[in-house]
Amino acid sequence: MEWEVVIGLETHTQLTTQSKIFSGAPIRFGAAPNTQACPVDLALPGVLPVMNKGAVERAIQFGLAIGATIAPQSIFARKNYFYPDLPKGYQISQYEIPVVQGGTLSFIVEKNGKTEMKTVQLTRAHLEEDAGKSLHEDYQGMTGIDLNRAGTPLLEIVTEPDMRSAAEAVAYAKALHSLVTWLGICDGNMQEGSFRCDANVSVRPVGQKEYGTRCEIKNLNSFRFLEEAINYEVRRQVELIEDGGRVVQETRLYDPDRKETRSMRSKEDAQDYRYFPDPDLPPLVIAQDWIARVKASMPELPGAMRERFVRDYALSEYDAAVLTQSKAMAVYFEAVVAAAGREQAKPAANWLMGDVSSILNREGADIAAAPVTAAQLALLLQRIADGTISNKIAKEVFGAMWEANSAAPALADDIIEAKGLKQISDSGALEKLVDDVLAANAKSVEEYRAGKEKAFNALIGQAMKASKGKANPAQLTDLLKRKLAD
Repeated sequence: MEWEVVIGLETHTQLTTQSKIFSGAPIRFGAAPNTQACPVDLALPGVLPVMNKGAVERAIQFGLAIGATIAPQSIFARKNYFYPDLPKGYQISQYEIPVVQGGTLSFIVEKNGKTEMKTVQLTRAHLEEDAGKSLHEDYQGMTGIDLNRAGTPLLEIVTEPDMRSAAEAVAYAKALHSLVTWLGICDGNMQEGSFRCDANVSVRPVGQKEYGTRCEIKNLNSFRFLEEAINYEVRRQVELIEDGGRVVQETRLYDPDRKETRSMRSKEDAQDYRYFPDPDLPPLVIAQDWIARVKASMPELPGAMRERFVRDYALSEYDAAVLTQSKAMAVYFEAVVAAAGREQAKPAANWLMGDVSSILNREGADIAAAPVTAAQLALLLQRIADGTISNKIAKEVFGAMWEANSAAPALADDIIEAKGLKQISDSGALEKLVDDVLAANAKSVEEYRAGKEKAFNALIGQAMKASKGKANPAQLTDLLKRKLAD
């Protein structure tokens, strides 16, 4: 039997406010346990929550960015459950009327060796507070409670079950991560828990309309873990059903060491939490003029920038989409073009998507921390354009710049001069080079004249080898063809 995978994601994004969502306590990461909690966070008798305006404005920004509806009035509810790290015995969240409703997010995903655009429908995004943290290590067999995170502002972003593979889920998560960091509403630090995903996974026979029984995998804080957890869970569910068993709706955890999911608890439904409106918080009213002010303060969005790159720089839709997956990459690209000239837009895009991205991926680095600045890359592109060096030599120069700049800045011109890499474009020098190559490779010349086109490539290779890669490729090709024709 063939199976179809059905995935929906719930993503908790920690908002970049200076204080908590319902109190003035700070939210500095790494502070000593229980030093970032005030009486409101500790749920001491008589305290009352007060809404953080900055958290609301960040939710509005997100809603505008995904084309969602911003609810003119939304309410907060008490989500009742009992854990030691939840002092009140309930979490303040939103249930029936969330602040952000609907919206879409589009992103690039690889499928069968090809890239395509995928659009995921979002159900909602709602504001809520985070819980504290239970600590199970170094407490002599006891559990410690750290309430520093209690009350930290979260925007929980929920999708429809629109994804059909772990690869799609990871591509969506990366696109969402890029968007919230682009907007500046979340720092995106997954190691610190600022961006973490819950994956709802089910399987069903291909062609069946009804969804299968889903399991939720909680608190996945890396893209790699997200992919591994989904793939394992899919295999587990398929094997379970094919062996005559049935999937039980439950919450599961992912063990990255064993690379498997394991049962945590039975999955609760909404009625289990006994939601009811929080009597201590009035409805959240968002007027149109407030939305307009927030919109005016927002940066250019990835979609708008993508369209501008196609329009202003004559890039393909694919190139523009790749360059705008990261705000830092888009800013770097425009800085290169500003320094090198608009005619260098396509070469700049090729370099960023090729050699630059390759070395960044290899080193696990971000473009913002690249040792080669945009101005330095622009100079390298200019030296290719004016014929000083070939594209092949430029790769060597770029590698040397990257290594040198880690210690002290180095310009392309300095490296070209120091290594003697300047391209040979003198017609006299090239003609002598070609004559020597033809004389030394009579067999290849004979084969070419007999109609074997591959022999020409062999002659080009010999000429480039003789020039140590410094011959101007275009001039060399023209000259060699002319000599062979004669």
